[in-house]
Amino acid sequence: MVRLVPTYSETFVSTLDSQQVIKKLDRITRKVNYLDRPLPLAEEAVVFNGSLEKACFRISKKINKADSFLPLIKGEVSPLSKGCLISLEYSFFPSTAFFLGFWGVISFGLTVLFLSVFQDWKMALLSVLAGLANYGFAFWHFRRKVRESQALFHEAMGLNAGKNASR
Repeated sequence: MVRLVPTYSETFVSTLDSQQVIKKLDRITRKVNYLDRPLPLAEEAVVFNGSLEKACFRISKKINKADSFLPLIKGEVSPLSKGCLISLEYSFFPSTAFFLGFWGVISFGLTVLFLSVFQDWKMALLSVLAGLANYGFAFWHFRRKVRESQALFHEAMGLNAGKNASR
């Protein structure tokens, strides 16, 4: 299946139980109400913004300036006999996905317009290339931002201990 909007998923097992994972995330996550006045970002321990529930969460990396390609991390924590299973899905925020789709529709519409009404192959090709460049740019930056958020999450959960010990 071809996805029009980029996503990335990962699942891993942690030796912490599910309650410990949520508590650990709670210590490093600031609950954000976007209708309130923004609070200063002085808390050093806070690395994520978002909301936590009993077995799931929606978080994103704490940032100081706007970033359209910042991934939203949707996670589920499932208990196992010894530890827990953490499933993460990285995706665009809905507004970013909307605007990516919007510009995709605009470039497709321009392509159809230039081909059917004006019969201008050059402008139609330019519209297709602009649309593809927009998607390529979004995919590339999304993957880069996923790697940053992924590294931050793994570090916060203590998953990099084995990688650092082997180096």
